[in-house]
Amino acid sequence: MASYILALDQGTTSSRVLLFDEEQNILAVNQREFSQIYPHEGWVEHDAMEIWSSQYGVMVELLAQTGISPKEIAAIGITNQRETTILWDKSTGRPIYNAIVWQCRRTAPLVDRLVADGMEEHIRQATGLLPDAYFSGTKIKWILDHVEGARDKAKRGEILFGTVDTWLLWKLTNGKVHATDYTNASRTMLYDIHKLDWDDELLEALDIPRAMLPEVRPSCGIFGYTELQGVQIPIAGIAGDQQAALFGQTCFAPGDAKNTYGTGCFLLMNTGETPFASKNGLLTTIAASPDSRVRYALEGSVFVGGAVIQWLRDELRFFPDSRDAEYYAQKVKDNGGVYLVPAFTGLGAPYWDMYARGCLVGITRGTKREHIVRAAQESIAYGVWDLVHAMEADTGLPLSSLKADGGASRDHFLMQFQADILNKPVRRPAIRETTGLGAAYLAGLAVGVWKDLREIEGLWKCDTVFTPNMDPAEAEHLLKGWHRAVGRSLGWAKDL
Repeated sequence: MASYILALDQGTTSSRVLLFDEEQNILAVNQREFSQIYPHEGWVEHDAMEIWSSQYGVMVELLAQTGISPKEIAAIGITNQRETTILWDKSTGRPIYNAIVWQCRRTAPLVDRLVADGMEEHIRQATGLLPDAYFSGTKIKWILDHVEGARDKAKRGEILFGTVDTWLLWKLTNGKVHATDYTNASRTMLYDIHKLDWDDELLEALDIPRAMLPEVRPSCGIFGYTELQGVQIPIAGIAGDQQAALFGQTCFAPGDAKNTYGTGCFLLMNTGETPFASKNGLLTTIAASPDSRVRYALEGSVFVGGAVIQWLRDELRFFPDSRDAEYYAQKVKDNGGVYLVPAFTGLGAPYWDMYARGCLVGITRGTKREHIVRAAQESIAYGVWDLVHAMEADTGLPLSSLKADGGASRDHFLMQFQADILNKPVRRPAIRETTGLGAAYLAGLAVGVWKDLREIEGLWKCDTVFTPNMDPAEAEHLLKGWHRAVGRSLGWAKDL
């Protein structure tokens, strides 16, 4: 019997594939980075064909390298960078414009117009989101507005929209399936998370034809089939990366929470079958479920998490490898009064300021590279503190501990500082590839590789617990400095 699961993990900077067995062991990983395109300040794009070719390529290469036959693959799960928007021609299968990435801020004026037109409360009530250029809706409108003839073709169903999961599913099924799952649909700012349907009022406000939108389905179930070497393999699970990580961290019960330290940081709490409206700038979104019953989550996002370390590496040339940040951060005993606010593309929760920009404050003649590296590391933990504080205020439930995953969670300095500043234990799982693991869980449940959630919970193991070891007065002093620095960054680009 086929017993392996392939998880396609299409991220913001790379396409990855992971091969899991029935015991959730990772047998192989293959990864390929792809181009980041910055046409103007605040604009971020990807080549959708490169996303597809890199993702398909790493999958085929992994099978070739491991010698695993497609007949041994029980199912494929897909997880993806969310909100990134792709429009393509249905007949040619070619994108009509580059993918507009979730980080892109070009549509901020369109969001301002929606707010001026009195749409903010409707967006909040229907979609669980706050009006922001982060989400897909205004990105779709921008492409339709700027590609000649696109809107008319979209009305005839000749132009299709998809988030990255939809694009990969469409390509993998050779154009047979145009669908997404609840989690990705809930991030478009077009989907009513209560009625479980595209919202006509928002479609009209953005002049987006319904004919171009994908069918929306539960995260766990067979979406379609892809053919590999003559074998039909079911694509049986789809979830946006953060919901997949929540599932992969086995946060199945209301109140369970995890934070993913990736390009950005994303804190999600499972709130069960009742949507929870935030009063502190968090978002209500749909969580991945093992069945057709809809579960919800409360979410907060730090737009720039691990990406601040990439910035130090690539733009400032402080070190050749991102892993070096941990070494340099520990070369000084503290941050020397230096704070780095990495608001490169605005600030997410709880600030929601599209016009915030990055700032570096507290520099003196004695400031060294190590202080700036440490300030960058600390900025990630401060951003997560803001999210946890907002979530606790919303729910009235203090988190007993935080589950951590994502690439930057390997950094011991960052994880210890996070525990210190939160004054809570941080639990890191044995398998940190929780995004891919969540997609594998969903696909495996759909085809019977695993029976139920209880079996999956029995497989999850904690690797390291980071216990807080900082005087609370010192943590309070550091947080005060952080919030002063954030105040300097707010609204910076508003009138430029």
